Amino acid sequence: MIGLDQYTVALVAGVILALALFVFTLGKSPVFRVDRAGAAIIGAAAMIACGVLSFEEAMQSVDFKTIVILFSMMIVVANLKIAGFFDLIGSAILRQISSKQSLLLSTIMVSGVMSALAINDVVCLLFTPVVLLVCRRGKCNPMPHLLAVAMASNIGSAATLLGNPQNILIGSLSGLSFASYFFTASPIALGGLLLTHGILSVLYRRELSGFISPEAEQHSVVIHGYLIAKTLLVLTAILAAYIAGFELALASSVGAAFLLITRRVNPNKVYASVDFNLLVIFIGLFIIVGGVEKSGLMGELMAFLPSSATEHRGLFAVLTVILSNIVSNVPAVLLLKFFVPVDHAEIWWKSLALFSTLAGNLTITGSVANLIVAEIAKRNNVAISAKEYLKAGLPLTVLTTGMALVWLTLFR
Repeated sequence: MIGLDQYTVALVAGVILALALFVFTLGKSPVFRVDRAGAAIIGAAAMIACGVLSFEEAMQSVDFKTIVILFSMMIVVANLKIAGFFDLIGSAILRQISSKQSLLLSTIMVSGVMSALAINDVVCLLFTPVVLLVCRRGKCNPMPHLLAVAMASNIGSAATLLGNPQNILIGSLSGLSFASYFFTASPIALGGLLLTHGILSVLYRRELSGFISPEAEQHSVVIHGYLIAKTLLVLTAILAAYIAGFELALASSVGAAFLLITRRVNPNKVYASVDFNLLVIFIGLFIIVGGVEKSGLMGELMAFLPSSATEHRGLFAVLTVILSNIVSNVPAVLLLKFFVPVDHAEIWWKSLALFSTLAGNLTITGSVANLIVAEIAKRNNVAISAKEYLKAGLPLTVLTTGMALVWLTLFR
């Protein structure tokens, strides 16, 4: 292990983080044949090799519960895919929706509402394949609809303390009641979903004009009703257990294990549908962010901020948005929790939950949900570039954050 002083350790961690985020933003290295998964592996290895983290510390920085949840839900999604569930849902959507605009609105509302009730990462994992299938069969440009899944899932998840990991964390740290937070945040979430529709409709007006091709409805698929019913029953049980207070990692892993007990499905077909690249990305990101936290880099940067940055709501919003896009939402919350004032703490915790979640729409790397959509799209030969995402994400983040600021002033 290389011996480095604290300043050098922080500098090394910052360089590794910057290079990893650069590749994540572009989707691949402009020089080497390195994709997001490769950048995550290289960045994590560099953190250990340079002595920023020991191997044991790197392992401790990985949130294995999140990895277990994602892997388990991928098993569930794989069973639905094999059973023809996505084809069935796609056919149902195409029968009910005739225009591309109505498809966009339906995508936004379904993603938003589902993400308020369950973790938005899981919603993206389940819903993105459906949207891709509908767009392919409906002969639509999938880009605005994929952006709708990612952005609406972020905004919808802001409505409740169960919608995303950072809100779950804030609920635990602050003691906020579910109803109190929902009453404050739900109008912002609803307004944000409408803004999402408006912005995407303007930016992609050509792609969204016209009707869905009726030829898409003439598509025969093989549906395995028993497997669909079994998998949906397991998925319902997982969500019910989670809402009832059971650990989601435990509930999802038990559900996935139950689905693997079968005489009908070849397990290799299930494993082939698991996105191991995405799991690698998550593990690498956890280690990279863990290195940044251990190095003290963010503490050094925070020390240069004026005290007013965490006393004025507007400056606090800007700081939260920027920090959430540098180190991701959950680490940003862990850092900013120390700056929540004792007086009127409830409204500040609500502000932190809203701003850190809405920040996820700024860049393609601003939210794990965005990366999930981007990676699933990539596997289906649809590339969402950082520039393409920013085109809609920047105005949406500015408008929704501004709307939240105005709304929160009513709760002073």
